[in-house]
Amino acid sequence: MVLIEYAHLEILITQIREASGFDFSGYARPSLLRQANRYLTKCKLTFEELLSQLQPDSAIVFDLIEEMTVNYSEMFRDPEFFIRIQGEVFTYLESYPAPRFWVAGCASGEEAFSLAILLKESGYLDRSLIYATDLNNKVLTAARDGVFTLGSVRTFSENYLLANGKNSLSDYYHVSYNKAVISPDVRKNIVFSLHDLSGDGVFNEFQFISCRNVMIYFTLELRQRVFRLLYESLSMLGFLCLGKRETLRYSGIEQNFRVVDSVLNIYQKIK
Repeated sequence: MVLIEYAHLEILITQIREASGFDFSGYARPSLLRQANRYLTKCKLTFEELLSQLQPDSAIVFDLIEEMTVNYSEMFRDPEFFIRIQGEVFTYLESYPAPRFWVAGCASGEEAFSLAILLKESGYLDRSLIYATDLNNKVLTAARDGVFTLGSVRTFSENYLLANGKNSLSDYYHVSYNKAVISPDVRKNIVFSLHDLSGDGVFNEFQFISCRNVMIYFTLELRQRVFRLLYESLSMLGFLCLGKRETLRYSGIEQNFRVVDSVLNIYQKIK
């Protein structure tokens, strides 16, 4: 199998846009190249064969988009982040009768479920609403099901304890057909829906937005557009959380935030 190079990738981006309307032009090229080559290898296609099949609204074009937008995660990823928000964020949100949370780029729901569990343990879940969005419909379907392998759950459980979880993670799922299924009382206040950060707009106002490890795949220009969207979606004194490799520097909005934690990249909107 001959792997494609950057020149081929630009052709592929154009073909996908013409066939589906989805625009990858704002995505970082190295990660796109890896994902495209992985798809070609998996499907045993040459670049020319793939292009010939990328017709408007064809099944393969949406299959390729889903492959190229998968964002892998795990529950309670970066446990120290969850420790920090339980103190800094949850204490602040005590004054809100119905706080709204947005997990942008939620993948299979791992971070949304983590947040829901900690809100439940703190007594806030029943009056909170978590919006978990992604542009990949396949991972959203998996998120709504809330089903994980037992091997994954072992890792999740270790993270949960490191995040100062108050119980056992097994209190929040049951085992069915050798899979772990997240309990309904954890899922009940989570809304999973499609949203494309690169093209869609503001859809609500939130007191807390987590967009962690998503924008590392974006170009600087697209990051700046997404930062503006997140800023406009955040209420005054609301919290914005980014991944460890992400920052508000060069975002164009950094002057509107105070730094809560410069290592974990937690910020609070002040103007």
